[in-house]
Amino acid sequence: MNASNAETDLADVMSTPLSALLGEAWRVRCQNHPRTVLFAAPGFKYYDNEFFHNEQERFASISVTGKTCALNCKHCGGKLLETMLDCRDPGELAAMGRRLRENGCEGILVSGGADASGAVPLLPFMDSIARLKGMGFKVLVHTGLASDEVLAGLSRAGVDQLMVDIIGSNETVREVYHLDKTTDDYLDFMRRCRAHGLELAPHLVLGLHFGKILGELEALRMITAMRPKRIVIVVLCPKRGTEMEQVAPPDAADCGRIIALARTANPTAYLSLGCARPAGNRAALIEQFALNAGVNAIAFPCEETIELAKEMGLKARYSNMCCVLDPEPAECAK
Repeated sequence: MNASNAETDLADVMSTPLSALLGEAWRVRCQNHPRTVLFAAPGFKYYDNEFFHNEQERFASISVTGKTCALNCKHCGGKLLETMLDCRDPGELAAMGRRLRENGCEGILVSGGADASGAVPLLPFMDSIARLKGMGFKVLVHTGLASDEVLAGLSRAGVDQLMVDIIGSNETVREVYHLDKTTDDYLDFMRRCRAHGLELAPHLVLGLHFGKILGELEALRMITAMRPKRIVIVVLCPKRGTEMEQVAPPDAADCGRIIALARTANPTAYLSLGCARPAGNRAALIEQFALNAGVNAIAFPCEETIELAKEMGLKARYSNMCCVLDPEPAECAK
């Protein structure tokens, strides 16, 4: 899609009444999904309210690069790695898994900072990741733009999900991720995942270009073309100490528009509002729009969101795992 078409499409979407987009998205949800919603609170953050208290030991996030990332992306600056367990030694990963398992852990995210090519350096960890699966863990892997060798290894290991941000603007790839890549590389990555028989939960990041909605529609087109079973939507959350610390997050209503489009474009996909989004009133508004746009799951919801779900006639379920891991998958298919 060329730039002029992208600008026209974006203008059309942003000028469409939000109520119309949400109404269609809700209709699509009701036709294709049960009236349940999953509220997830994985263990990297404490969560406690009158509805649900998470058991933090049940899910662990591990960085295979510690706090190091070669890209130093402007929205993150390695800050996301600070919430993860540090395991840079491939021989230690399985041992860490055994300790976590003994303490009641059931799911693990293997992640880390990217190298200069945009890939998490996972190749030395293939055997240990396979051993984690052998221990009975649900294993998610944040790969970045991984090589075919890594994808083949993850396929042999039988991991449950791969996760990667899908970027729809070459400008964003260069200016935010500091990568000498294009959007075609992200589309190619999704195709290679499918060729290796891996289930990918692509992440659509709203406001990634300094708070602006820029490449999101193209990223959504790319994701939709792959027909994934699961899609995760996250929203820029400016972090202290990063180059985007003072950036204003995208407007909540604009987020609602994109989420509604994601639902109508992917009627049968399991759609999640993931962990990353701004705090406070903006978070509550984004969650409200997400519910009305027909998401299946929300991570770390505000209490008002849980109340709204009940008012909408949705049966709430709760999980200590990542929002892409529904504990009752039989309920997710109509």
